[in-house]
Order: sequence, then structure tokens, then C-alpha cells
Amino acid sequence: MKNLAFLMLAFSLLFASCAAPAAKGTPTAQAPAASAIPFIPTAWETPAAPTPPKATATIPASATPVPNPMSIASLRAGSYPGSEIIIDQELARGSNYRRYYVHYLSEGLKIYALLTIPNGTAPEGGFPAIVFNHGYIPPNVYRTTERYLAYVDRLARAGYVVFRIDYRGHDRSEGPASGAYGSPGYTVDVLNAVSSIQNHPQVNPQKVGLWGHSMGGFLALRAMVVSKDVKAGVIWAGVVASYPEMLYNWRRTGSFTPSPSSRGVSWRAGWIETYGTPEQNPAFWASVSANTYLADLSGPLQLHHGSADEDVPLDFSIRLAEQVREAGGEAELYTYEGDNHNLSKYFSQAMDRTLQFFDRTLK
Repeated sequence: MKNLAFLMLAFSLLFASCAAPAAKGTPTAQAPAASAIPFIPTAWETPAAPTPPKATATIPASATPVPNPMSIASLRAGSYPGSEIIIDQELARGSNYRRYYVHYLSEGLKIYALLTIPNGTAPEGGFPAIVFNHGYIPPNVYRTTERYLAYVDRLARAGYVVFRIDYRGHDRSEGPASGAYGSPGYTVDVLNAVSSIQNHPQVNPQKVGLWGHSMGGFLALRAMVVSKDVKAGVIWAGVVASYPEMLYNWRRTGSFTPSPSSRGVSWRAGWIETYGTPEQNPAFWASVSANTYLADLSGPLQLHHGSADEDVPLDFSIRLAEQVREAGGEAELYTYEGDNHNLSKYFSQAMDRTLQFFDRTLK
């Protein structure tokens, strides 16, 4: 019996000595070791070996992102009541029209504009009106009364109310100049301008058109697939391509100068990082492109573009005209051989065609 007891005691001591080292590395509830906290992988991560979790996790391409405010669906879900147009100052009169420095409200922001009103009595129902969307000008140098005066004069002399808006952050307009392509702010300003001019007592609310140059053409096209209140649109040298085309086929070689608001992380880099490339996530890139929704265009388009434009490719306008027609809409396209981004050589001819188009569609 003594021998048996001695063997049992020896066996228990041997077992304890073998188990002890494993117990040393196991944290207890009272004193956990930070380096031994187990890694718990997220649903989309399967690490090859346990490692501490990162501070931020990468969302996979398959995850559903928060809807982008630049999507056409998001813009259609918005409200754009506009406001009364307030006259701040009467300016020197034109040949047959009055000129005013005015403002209206867009998302609570004061947006300033140049407003022209034809002389004389308005026709039954009111004057036809054109919301005028200027092209890119660095917001810090933009001035309401210094730009596009010849363009506005031709439209105003032809009997149109012209409402040439500044966009937020330009000259005295409130809010940040956040740019047109990665932020909905400028598009919202255009949509509120349409509502505001429709409510003007001397305007026929059923006869409102849009004119846009360059970036302003981008805004005009978007407004026409969001709102049914725009009856016709004219676009000169417009940035009217889909976002994938803008991403891959837009190389400026002209005088474009980025403003402070367009520096930093661009919509290109930011969106690719968040949503993936057009090849990885075509649904997203289609959702933010007005070109996807051309079957819903609110009215006919007239496009003008110079073949020597160094700022916006002529192919953008050619392709848009094709897309509109394929979608069952009406699109006229005029190209001007050897002309630049502003159509300086053929300005009078392009304005004549613009007025003929608006006379046909709005008067």
C-alpha cells in the first residue's frame, strides 16, 4: 500500500509540472493582458493569422453605401421652392429692357443674380424666361455685373426675362463654393432659381428655359432630368458627358485654373475610394450621371461646340446628341470649325441659332 501511495503522489506531481507552463500565458478575468485580446474578424475579413483589429475597417465593394446626394434619385427627392426675387439695386438700362441686381433663396442661402425685364406690357400669361447658367470662373474673382454681358444682352433684347444666377459662394452669394461635379449645391441653386423665376409676376411659369455654358451646361442638363418645369435648354461647350467619360476622357489643355474650392480631395479620388471604379461599381456611376436618365428629359436641347475647344471635348456634345436621340428625345447639334471654348469666332451665328430655338420652344 505504501508503494501504491508513493506512485500516486509522484504521478500527480509530474502532471502538475507539465500543465503549469500553459497556464502562465492565459489571461485571467482579473488581469487581462492587452496583447492577448483575441482578434474577432468582421463579416468581410478572414485574417490569415490573429492580429489586432484596425481602427477603421475597409467597406467592401459589395456593401451598400449611403446614397450619394449627387445621384439623380436623391435630387428628385429634394424640394426646391425657390423664393420671392428681391431687388437690391436697379442698374443701367439696356436698349429695350431694365436690369436689376437681385437675390433669391436656395436652401436658406442668399444667391445673387442679374435680372433683366423687357420694357412694355407683358404678353398674356407673362414673358418667357431663361435661367442663365454661367461656366466655371474662379469664385474668388467672379463678379455678377462683369461676366457674360453680351450673351445676356442678346437674349434680353429678344424679349426674354433673363435670370443669370451666381451660384453659392460666388461674389456676394452666401455659402461655400463647393464646385459643381462632386457637390449638389450648384444644381440646387439652379432648381431653386427655376422655381423663383416661375413665381415672378411678369413671367409665364409655363415658358421657362435654361441656357448653360461649360459647367453651366452640366447644371442645365441635370436640372432638365430632375425637374419637369424646364421646357427647353441650350448648352454651349457643355460638360455633358457621363461621369465615367468625365473620369477617363476629360483632359483639359486650355486656361482652366482651379479655385480654392476645387483643390484637395477631388470627386474623382473620393468617389473611387468610396464606391470603386466604374468597372467595379457601374450602378453607382450610372446613378450620378444625368445621361442615364435622358428618357426623362423635360424638353428639347440645342447644343453648340467648337472643334478647337481646349477645355471641354467636342465629343461630349456629339455623344450627348446621339444619346438624347436614342432615348427618343430632340437634340440639335451645331459644331463650329476651329472655334474655341467661348465660340468667339462664331458668336453671332451661335446666338442667332439660340434665339431661333428659344423662339420656337418658348414663345
